Amino acid sequence: MNGADLLCETLLANDIDTCFANPGTSEMHFVAALDRQPRMRCVLGLSEGVVTGAADGYARMAGKPAATLLHLGPGLANGIANLHNARRAASPIVNVVGDHATYHLALDAPLTSDIDSLARPVSQWLGRAEQADQVGAQTARAVAAARQRPGHVSTLILHADAAWNETSAPVPAPVAPDAPTVPDDARIRAAAQVLKSGRNVTLIVSGAALMAGPLDRLARIAAATGARLMAQQSNARMQRGRGRPDIDRVPYPIDPALATFADTEHVILIGAREPVAFFAYPGKPGRLLPEGCEVLTLTQDGDDLAAAIDALAQETGADGATLPDQPAGPPLDLPTGALTPEAIFVAAARHLPENAVICDESVSSGRESFRYTHAAAPHDFLQLTGGAIGIGMPMATGAAIACPDRKVVSLQADGSGMYTVQALWTQAREALDVVTVIFANRRYQILHGELRNVGANAPGENARRMLDLDDPALNWVSIANGMGVEAARAETPQQFDDLLAAACKRRGPFLIEAMI
Repeated sequence: MNGADLLCETLLANDIDTCFANPGTSEMHFVAALDRQPRMRCVLGLSEGVVTGAADGYARMAGKPAATLLHLGPGLANGIANLHNARRAASPIVNVVGDHATYHLALDAPLTSDIDSLARPVSQWLGRAEQADQVGAQTARAVAAARQRPGHVSTLILHADAAWNETSAPVPAPVAPDAPTVPDDARIRAAAQVLKSGRNVTLIVSGAALMAGPLDRLARIAAATGARLMAQQSNARMQRGRGRPDIDRVPYPIDPALATFADTEHVILIGAREPVAFFAYPGKPGRLLPEGCEVLTLTQDGDDLAAAIDALAQETGADGATLPDQPAGPPLDLPTGALTPEAIFVAAARHLPENAVICDESVSSGRESFRYTHAAAPHDFLQLTGGAIGIGMPMATGAAIACPDRKVVSLQADGSGMYTVQALWTQAREALDVVTVIFANRRYQILHGELRNVGANAPGENARRMLDLDDPALNWVSIANGMGVEAARAETPQQFDDLLAAACKRRGPFLIEAMI
């Protein structure tokens, strides 16, 4: 057994049986070791952004880490944006980044780089395996760190000679799962007092608090106390749809967000961060809460959120609270006229299969989606968490691998879709059950809005050429076909409705270019 074999055996011993990969020469012994492991599913991504984004989507739905295989510093650098998103989503990932043989580093070959400095901003744990005998123990440390609650990104740098040299070191014992910490009773009592005070209180939640069970308890707490319940703006995973509480997110645009909290006197955070503006805008505050608003953080990283919510429900006497009536079903009337984002979401509510997974990177087009899809069939909703665009189609790829029996619907803006368009090839190769909807407005619509928000002038020719995608126009049907994915274009609500209905009834990847 060599170091690469020991690495594979240690991953498998810890139930890490999926590796998203884009390898190079330094990783060939790890590739050979993976080839000897039929239990390991190896998924090729044609860019590292696909690899890391797919590992993120997989972790969100599987509830456990995948491994990634990246080639040296430049390969890691290509995947950093989606590792940033994964870190913000608290997704557990074990990155394996190859490096030169230890004795080759001194020669400063062309691909030599400072991998540690690249990895550190997106890794909660960072380590090296310089000798074959170290590989098992270092891999176990990486796994343990990734599994720390609520979920961390680990990066193990594997030197080529550590991979190819023989070792007699044993496979480490499997890492024990990270147990949640007990919520603080004093914080729960303080939060209950605030909720019963009659003040204008908003509960802002995220993480495991957005799963169906805890969300139902939170809705009862809000109903019993008169508090408002919201999710933070960006969330790794929400369970939504018919029969589940109707919960909205903190708005992204600065002015609606400020208006949302204008009268708020107290905020209670449960697995969430205090809401702030995505960017600084001239003459506008960065903090969205009004001056004098008090903030109470109910839980800390590692706390059992469900247990904290249960305790808060008991403390407030909310267990018997009656929830508001929920809509019986999705809207049935399809809009007429031009195809709009609203028409797309009405169609999604009509045809979304039971227990589907929505992966949303529709950006500006999807801001109002919740009011149209709340009464859709029960589903999981995954979204961009760190603001680094290019996650949507890779995230859908990883989610489909984690949940092969569930339909995945990828809502994708056209501009950000081009960052990691290679994910379509992986979906075709792996025969994944993903329907991709491209919101084809042929522009970076969000940046047109941001140009106004910062007080800049209306776009002239130079600005327009940096913000629009119409010269030449992208042809997503041809792009998808070139990647091996069947595709069609919709220009009216009825065309889109018919295509989505058919796509949701069949298996395999399909793309709809929605001309909005």
